[in-house]
Amino acid sequence: MDLPETIRKHLEDFSRNVLFDHSRTPPLRRENEAFLPHDKRVQSSLHLQMSLYFNMWFFPVWWISETVMLHLKYPALPDYYKFILVTVLILMTLIEAIRLFLGYAGNLQEKVPELAGFWLLSILLQFPLILFQLFNEAILILPLERGVHIVLAIFILTQALSGFVALRDMVRHTESQFRLRQLNEF
Repeated sequence: MDLPETIRKHLEDFSRNVLFDHSRTPPLRRENEAFLPHDKRVQSSLHLQMSLYFNMWFFPVWWISETVMLHLKYPALPDYYKFILVTVLILMTLIEAIRLFLGYAGNLQEKVPELAGFWLLSILLQFPLILFQLFNEAILILPLERGVHIVLAIFILTQALSGFVALRDMVRHTESQFRLRQLNEF
């Protein structure tokens, strides 16, 4: 299952133009080095893949813990925090499912747009939401809740950092392959 073409194009443009400084791309190979038209070097990140794998198994534990803790503290919360916390739980569940799917697809299949989408969801949505739940004392944070939030925050931060490195490396590799193909055509 691939992303729609318009979303894929926008994510490619974003990752190419905003995320990376093209002045630091690796130099092209010299003419006397052999050019392999089908370069099969793996660009996937093992660190990112391991983190995604463990996160995939931890997320149900986080979700069950969060749901039970929300049920326990629900009567003691003001009405506006009840609404906010239920909304945050639903949003984080949906975002995490999409984020993990994009992370797997982008990393294993070496697809830059999917990996860029994964990285953006991690930085712009998931990380702020988990920090809200971790540091807002008005929502009556329970000890189990704090523990699972810390673990999830570490997963998200680790994945954001290793995802950025993997994304940068994939873009550089794709760019160098494109340049080599252009040189080979002449």
